[in-house]
Amino acid sequence: MIEKVIARAKTAIDEFLQMEALGGIALAAAAALAIAMCNLGFVETYNEFLTTKLPVQIGAWSKEKTMLVWINDALMAVFFFLVGLEIKREVMAGELSDPRKLAFPVFGAIGGMVAPILIFLGVALLTGASAQAKAGWPIPVATDIAFALAVLSFAGPRAPVSLKVFLLTLAVVDDLLAISLIALLFTKGLNVVALGFAGALLAGLFGLNRLGVKARFPYLLTGVVIWALVLEAGIHPTIAGVAVAFTVPMTGKTAGQYSPLEKLEHDLHPIVAFAILPLFAFANAGFSFGDLEGAGGLAAPVTLGIAAGLLLGKPIGILAFGALAQALKWGTKPAGASWTHMLGVSFIAGIGFTVSLFIGSLAFEDAGAGYDAQVRMGVLAGSILAGALGLLTLARATAPHEADATAARGEAAS
Repeated sequence: MIEKVIARAKTAIDEFLQMEALGGIALAAAAALAIAMCNLGFVETYNEFLTTKLPVQIGAWSKEKTMLVWINDALMAVFFFLVGLEIKREVMAGELSDPRKLAFPVFGAIGGMVAPILIFLGVALLTGASAQAKAGWPIPVATDIAFALAVLSFAGPRAPVSLKVFLLTLAVVDDLLAISLIALLFTKGLNVVALGFAGALLAGLFGLNRLGVKARFPYLLTGVVIWALVLEAGIHPTIAGVAVAFTVPMTGKTAGQYSPLEKLEHDLHPIVAFAILPLFAFANAGFSFGDLEGAGGLAAPVTLGIAAGLLLGKPIGILAFGALAQALKWGTKPAGASWTHMLGVSFIAGIGFTVSLFIGSLAFEDAGAGYDAQVRMGVLAGSILAGALGLLTLARATAPHEADATAARGEAAS
C-alpha cells in the first residue's frame, strides 16, 4: 500500500514537472512572437489587439475594459487560483508539510526576495534613478516556475530529482511572497463595503469546506463573485484567486480518486500552462527596441536594476540564506546535490518572467511606453542570462551517479 502511494506521488511530481517544462516552451514562443510583431512592422496590429474594448456582464454587474486589462486582471486570477491550489496541496501533503525539508527552500526563497530588492535599489542609487524609476524594486523578486523548470530539464541527469523538487518548492514559496507584495503595494482606493461582502462570501466557502461539501461548482461560482467584489474593492483581483483556492477541500478522496482540490489542479494545469500564460506572455512581453533606445537603452536604471536583481540577487540571496539555514541546522540542501548544483539551480531561479512582468505592469501602470520597454527588456535580459549561467554551471557539476561512484571509490581506498 505504502509503495503504491509513493509511486503515485512520484508519478504526479513527474507529470507536473513535465507539464511545467512544456509550458515554459510555450511561454517562450509567445514572448518571441510578441517581440517580433513589435519590431517587424506589425506593432499596430499588436497594439490594436491589446486595446480592443471587451464588455463583460454578470447579472447586474458589468465592466468594459481593454483586452490587456482583462488578461491581466481576469485570466491571471485563474493563474493565481492554480498557484493557490498548489500552495495548499504542498502545505497539507507536499514538501511544505515537512519542517525538515521546508527550512532550506523557505530560507532560500526569502533570500531570493531580499537580495534582488537590495541590488535593484543599489543600482538605482548608483545611476541616480528618479523616484518613479525606484518604484520598480519589487519586480526582480519572482521566479517563473514554468520557465525555470523548462530550463532545468535541459540539464538532464546532471540535475538530480531532488534539485527539481527544491526548485519547485522554492518557487511555490516565492509565489506566496510575491502575492503578499502585490496585495500590500497595489491596493488603491479601498472600498470597504465591497471588501466586506467578499470577506463574507469567502467565510461562507470555508464554512462549506468544514461542512464537507465536495462539489466544485459552489466554490467556482462563488469564487467568480468574490473576484468581482475584490475588483470593486480596489484590491488587485488576482488576490481573490489565491484566497478562493485556499477554501477548496483537499480531503474526501477515496482509493483511486482525487480530492476536489487535486481534480481542479489537474484540470486547470494544461489550460493555464498552454493558454492563459502564453496569452499573458504575448500581451506583456512585446516591446519596440526603438522605445527602449528612447528611454535610455540597456543602461536605463530600471533595465539594469531588474537584470542585475535577477541575475545576481537571486543566486546570492538563495545561497546565502540557504547556507544560513544549514549552518543553524534547521535544514539541509537537497539529497545528492552539491553546492555546484545549488549554484546552478540558484541562477535558474533568476528566471523571473511571468510574475516579474506582471508586477512590472502594476508598478509602472501609468508611466508610459518607455518604462514598459525597460521592464520587459530588463526581465528578458536578466532571465536569459540567468538561465544560461545556470545551465553552464550545472554542466560542470558531477552527475548524481558519478558522485555516488566517487564516494564509493573513496570509501574503498580508505
